[in-house]
Parts: sequence; structure tokens; C-alpha cells
Amino acid sequence: MDAITCLDVGFQGQPGLVACGLLPCPDGIALVDPGPASSLAGLYAGLRRLRLSIADVRAILITHVHLDHSGGAGVIVRQQPDVEVYVHERGAPHVVNPRRLLQSATQVYGDRMESLWGEVAAVPASNVRPIAGGERLQIAGRPVEVAYTPGHAMHHVSYLDAGTGTAFTGDVGGMCVGGARLVVPPTPPPDVDVELWEASVAGIRAWRPRRLLISHFGFVDAPGPHLDELMARLRRTAALVRESLALDGRDADRLAWFRRAVGADLRLSLSEADAADIERGVMLDSSWQGLARYWRRRSTGSCPDSSP
Repeated sequence: MDAITCLDVGFQGQPGLVACGLLPCPDGIALVDPGPASSLAGLYAGLRRLRLSIADVRAILITHVHLDHSGGAGVIVRQQPDVEVYVHERGAPHVVNPRRLLQSATQVYGDRMESLWGEVAAVPASNVRPIAGGERLQIAGRPVEVAYTPGHAMHHVSYLDAGTGTAFTGDVGGMCVGGARLVVPPTPPPDVDVELWEASVAGIRAWRPRRLLISHFGFVDAPGPHLDELMARLRRTAALVRESLALDGRDADRLAWFRRAVGADLRLSLSEADAADIERGVMLDSSWQGLARYWRRRSTGSCPDSSP
């Protein structure tokens, strides 16, 4: 196998939700964002279809440590102890000791943690390769470039396989959702930053990639228009959240207003069925919370934290 592959890990038994990038290397394969442990069976099945197995994995490249991207890394390393795990230096402590990561996620997901993510095992520090961005790595004999790409998360990096021009952009490259494949920015708390996101996308453009691989979901063969749409929607969504914050009332009222405004926006260009499909598939509450935190942080002049 010599082509980069997008493996659907079958998250929650559903297709088209979480993608793992498979990078063939002279000395084995590398996985980019393997997904959570709850979907490792789907990842392993995808490897078997390619006549590969976990024994062929030499490295894991993590774009950021949110559990839908990195949660299964510790279990993989336990099964294959020589695997190297590349992760931004601000995310590395949460991979080695996921206690704070789990506490933060539990506040959001509660008793759904096990069913959503499965076991979140620690990665031994000896297996972790912290990166900062700007590196040119040799991954099992294959050159890979790294860029620091915050905006969605302060510990987010993206990877470029220069040989094919494929950029692995995690969540900073946006999501394609619904039957209409609408490009949307995932903006959960705690450290969404619109200006940093814009700078990160400019850095990805500077690579001049021939295609992207986004985690939600798949290959994007026209990076320019995709990133244009992503930035336009990020600015529009941020503007709606800012407008909601100026309203009187409670946050629940502001969130309800935001949901109605997003729905009206969607219906300007999409059918009712497609708009409803996207409303079901996008976590609007989380999007509002992340951008509300961003605007309030700006108004107080506080700095973003390094929480996962």
C-alpha cells in the first residue's frame, strides 16, 4: 500500500463521523488522529481491509488531544509498545496523564463518557515526542512537516505530507456536515480564538496543499474554496454570538436566539431538509459556548488557558 488513506473508524457505529489518516512509510505506517478507544475495532477492521494490522503502526500523529481525535492512542501504544506519539508540547502532558482531560470531558459528557470514548489510557512519557510547530520530521522514514495551528485548540498542530501535498488539518480545517457537505467551524470551549484561527488557516494556505484530510470528514480536493467558506462561516458565527451577548436576559435566552439565527441563516441557502440535517449534526450549544467564552475573554483582556 503506497497511497494515503482515509479510514472511517465507524464512531458510534455511524459512517462519516470520524476519520483517521493512514500515512504509508518506508518502515511501516503512521496514523493521524486514530480516534477514540471506543472505535478502535473499526480502525482495526479498516487496517485488515488494507492487509495491515496494528503491528505495522510505527507512529501516531495527533493534531490535538480532544478525545475524538486522540483518545485511543494509549490503548494502541499498550498493544504496540514501540509506537512513537507526536503531539504538541502543550497537549503532551494530557496524553501522559489524562486525568485533567478526563475531568474536563466528564463535565460535558457525564455518564456518557464510557460509551462515547471507551478507555482513555495514558501514553508512557518515553513514547511521547512533543512538538511545537515548524519541525520537519522523519516519520518511519517519510518526511512530514508540522505547523502550529491554534484557533480551535491552543495545542493544535497540522501536518503536511509534502510528497503528495496532503495536509492533515484536524479540526482547524473545519468540518463538512450533512448531505449538503456544509463547511462549518467547530468552536467548543475552552480556548477558541478567531484571530489565531485565521492565522492558522493562512499558514495552511502557505503550504499550498493539493488536498486536505479533515477529521470530520474526509478528503477535500479543493482546499482554497473550502478554507474560504470555513473562514466566512467562522466570522459569521462569531458575529452572531457577539450579537447574542448584547441581548438582555440569561445565557439560555441568548443561546436560544443564536440557534434561531443560525437556523435562519441555513435556510437562506439550503433546503429545509438539509438545514434540519445540519442542525442535528452540529453541536450548536457547544459552538455558542466556545465563542461566548472567546468574546468575554476579549472583553476582560484575560489570556487563554492551556486546558484541553
